[in-house]
Amino acid sequence: MATNDNWLALVQEETLEPDLPICDPHHHLWDQRPDRVEPRYMMDEILVDLNSGHNIVSTVFVQCTAMHRADGPEAMRPVGETEFVNGIAAMSASGLYGSTRIAAGIVGTADLTLGDAVGEVLEAHVQVGGGRFRGIRQSAAWDPAGDAVANRMAQPHLYMDANFRTGYAQLARFNMTFEGWCYHHQIKELTDLARAFPDTTIILDHFGGPLGVGPYAGQREALLEPWRQDITELAKCANVVAKLGGINMPINGFGWHERERPPTSQELMEATRPYYEHAIEQFGVDRCMFESNYPVDKESCSYNILWNSFKRLTASYSVDEKAKLYHDTAARVYRL
Repeated sequence: MATNDNWLALVQEETLEPDLPICDPHHHLWDQRPDRVEPRYMMDEILVDLNSGHNIVSTVFVQCTAMHRADGPEAMRPVGETEFVNGIAAMSASGLYGSTRIAAGIVGTADLTLGDAVGEVLEAHVQVGGGRFRGIRQSAAWDPAGDAVANRMAQPHLYMDANFRTGYAQLARFNMTFEGWCYHHQIKELTDLARAFPDTTIILDHFGGPLGVGPYAGQREALLEPWRQDITELAKCANVVAKLGGINMPINGFGWHERERPPTSQELMEATRPYYEHAIEQFGVDRCMFESNYPVDKESCSYNILWNSFKRLTASYSVDEKAKLYHDTAARVYRL
């Protein structure tokens, strides 16, 4: 049981549009993560959330450094995560755990700064991925404030690094996507990467990480317009699609986890709608997909409340627009 389950239960809502098919294109699975509110998130735990009322037909797992191999060459150790998740996916595909196909797509990680040598790692991911492996995420999330923002930092300017780009060029050979995870002041570097490799699909994670803690606390309005400008430029790259979500983490600065009661779906929607509306306006529904970022966002809101907030945002959207935002774009991009 997660340490905040009782807190989340203080706010209950009826599920909105329960029949709407959803692909959740961004969640994690792990065990023994003492730094998380949810130290264990395996098959049993994710099933509780998936069965909370919404019609989740499939999901995509995204790397989180879970179950890396304990030995062997350092570069190959992340392949253990793909082996682990493919086992969960095979369990789900048996139908014994319900109709949702968990981890129908798998995104792993590899050190692209290895350059051409990373090709061996990418090939190993494909071999153990059971036909489900789709792409790589290597975080560039770095900020000079260090631990005041987050305690896991990438090297500065990773996406501009020559060795990284040599390795990145290998993705096209394997028809792999790339997950762009950075902070708001690094979006320009992701745009530069997208322009340099127009044949590789990039998925922007979590709106480009608008920060709201450390030196960015209380600066939301001042930072919103520069963020809008950077997103507008990124959206001009036809090879980039956007995930809509992952903005309820503590680093985003809304402080939901510090309240006596968790937010309602209406509160979530109203507080975060400038990010969703601008991304949808710039990328269009053909290049946008809602995501849960669970269980990370569970620190702030329940799974049912989160998807209800998305549905409130899109209440006036057409049937076709909703189909793309909730399912079709993700299914197409991840080839599910």
